[in-house]
Amino acid sequence: MNSIRRALVIVDVQQQYFSGPLEIQYPPHAESLPRITEAIDAAHAAEIPVLAIQHTAGEGAPVFDPSTPEFELHPDVAARRTENWKSVVKKFGSIYAETDVAGWLREHNIDTVTLVGYMTNNCILASAVEAEGLGFNTEVLSDATGAINLANEAGAADAKTVHTTLMSLLHSNWASVATTDAWTNALSAQEHLGGSDLGSSAVAGAQKFS
Repeated sequence: MNSIRRALVIVDVQQQYFSGPLEIQYPPHAESLPRITEAIDAAHAAEIPVLAIQHTAGEGAPVFDPSTPEFELHPDVAARRTENWKSVVKKFGSIYAETDVAGWLREHNIDTVTLVGYMTNNCILASAVEAEGLGFNTEVLSDATGAINLANEAGAADAKTVHTTLMSLLHSNWASVATTDAWTNALSAQEHLGGSDLGSSAVAGAQKFS
């Protein structure tokens, strides 16, 4: 089996997501944040690279204003930061859009990117989709990510529906989705996470809902 070169990417675990209209609802951040810190600890123990991403909407913006406390990483994450972490500020959903993340990963021979953080319905989704065209394998930790309730002119969905639906969607094509415990075991064993594919997911879906 080919050696796996992983990096853990902590996506936007910023104070903005812990209160107010963007507060993570499912899994609740009281549950997902400990999984995120467990993944960080496991990455440190395995000596794999860690990248910390923060989103900015620019100074004066109603959210993700870099001059406000809401922009900062959650203290539980910030306390684990080391001088070896790569820090990136982004302005789009994807971690790759107009950043040096893809180039940095290639320079370090990374082929597999593990995503934790927020939100499932925005930056996790966008990053996993863009990674396909860039040639990176993506892993998403289902209990170390989270979504919000959504409603607009096109429809509405509660956070649990949003999150679980997107986990199934990602696992069908763009990522290997697993729990933090399963990922930690795979990391220790230097094994790939199991995945699905669109054809298999379609067949199983047809059988389940026929």
